[in-house]
Amino acid sequence: MSIAEHIRPALGLPAIQTFAAADMAAVDALIRHRLSSDVVLINQIADHIVSAGGKRLRPMLVMLAGHAVGGAGPEHHQLAAIIEFIHTSTLLHDDVVDESDLRRGRSTANALWGNAPSVLVGDFLYSRSFQLMVELERMAVMQILADTTNRIAEGEVLQLLHVHNPDTDEAAYLRVIERKTAVLFAAGTRLGALATGADEAVQQKLYDYGMHLGYAFQIADDVLDYSANADELGKNLGDDLAEGKATLPLIHAMAHSDETTRQRLREIVQNGDASAMPEVLAAIHATGGLEYSRKRALEYANAAEQALDGLPETEAVAALRGLARYAIERSH
Repeated sequence: MSIAEHIRPALGLPAIQTFAAADMAAVDALIRHRLSSDVVLINQIADHIVSAGGKRLRPMLVMLAGHAVGGAGPEHHQLAAIIEFIHTSTLLHDDVVDESDLRRGRSTANALWGNAPSVLVGDFLYSRSFQLMVELERMAVMQILADTTNRIAEGEVLQLLHVHNPDTDEAAYLRVIERKTAVLFAAGTRLGALATGADEAVQQKLYDYGMHLGYAFQIADDVLDYSANADELGKNLGDDLAEGKATLPLIHAMAHSDETTRQRLREIVQNGDASAMPEVLAAIHATGGLEYSRKRALEYANAAEQALDGLPETEAVAALRGLARYAIERSH
């Protein structure tokens, strides 16, 4: 628990969703309107992944950041839709690269339609996001989003380099998180502030908040892959292990196990041996890997909250604080 938690108000997730409901309904309507294409397969696949829902956390961050610094309107709705399109395109591409068959408890697009259509519809969503950006006619927005999407692409390749690599350490793991997850959170919160007209210092506060939140969210997500209920999680437990991805609980276990166990864990990562999950869990529990990873996630969540210090303690700021706490307390 952070010191800030004792003195700063924060909303729970239901209250956050209620606060953001009208804006999110407008964002959702815009997303569905701008998804449409006269190519039927694009509509089918795009609708499948968008209607899968999820918490729409990234577009919500755009709206909350705008309200935190003075208010939000139609430009924020469009920016939120852009962020969601970029995120959705990366999900389609990720599932192909990872050969995933389950996301949010439903079959992935690639499992239903195949890899080629999934990649191409991901490209459609990505290019549609740039059409929406151009409509705003704001070079600062284009600059932030062009840089962000480039960093995300780097993150995808960086992660690929660490697949089946037992030498992946915590620093390398965090570099992947920065590019794959945190930069899009940070872009969303910065753009929310920018669209409201906040100055550079305030934009930086919201950017820092988003970046730290992204780290906290992803580390917590990686903990859930070794600790959650599979039905709640909406994907197969141990997927990261099967894909040969060493995330923080396992990285910590490899660094703190005896030599025999360490060599066995290295072999499991190299082979992507999901059947060895009981051995991996035993090593993670023996070395306190989950506790260590939760502690690191908490540190980032606390840093996210601290980045908000100095902003007026409005309901929107309380919602942002609440999301930092939700990121590390959720069960899925």
